Amino acid sequence: MATGVRDRMVAGAARLLARRGLQATSFSSVLAETNSPRGSIYHHFPGGKDELVAAAIEATQQHALGLLDQQMGAPALEVTRSFLAAWRALLTGAHFDAGCAFVAVTVAAETDALRQRTAEAFRAWQVKLARALRAGGLAASDAESAAALLLSASEGAVVICRAEQDIRPFDIVAAQLTEYVRLLAAGAVSASPS
Repeated sequence: MATGVRDRMVAGAARLLARRGLQATSFSSVLAETNSPRGSIYHHFPGGKDELVAAAIEATQQHALGLLDQQMGAPALEVTRSFLAAWRALLTGAHFDAGCAFVAVTVAAETDALRQRTAEAFRAWQVKLARALRAGGLAASDAESAAALLLSASEGAVVICRAEQDIRPFDIVAAQLTEYVRLLAAGAVSASPS
């Protein structure tokens, strides 16, 4: 039961970070979001809010990496489409009210430790995405470049869609990214700098 409360609070914090950002993810808001008892705060997160946020980053990271694990061995184009479909589903399913918890923490973190933790999460995500693209047939250097582009461009598109409350910017970016990976897979272009 105690682990269930902690896990519920971490999941609630991750949802709040994605929807409302770091400043709005307080212990009070997490308790309200998860219907957890107040004593849970000090029992499960004696290190304070940063400890809770770090746990939420870890949970979000594991979820993202798990989605990529499901695509391991699929063709690079399918990996790309699945990656972009997950972002699109997040945007439309939340009615443009949710984005990336990593971005939320990165832009508002007041400590180097939290910024460093989100940097680690982004790196792990990019490395796993590159590994999936490589397993899907891309050359190693192309997979690494494509992973960086997919992650960076989709994150930017998500932010713009949330601001505009419109899916069109994401769909434009997703179409371009998909075509780029298709060309890489066909050997028609190379991501390596000339």
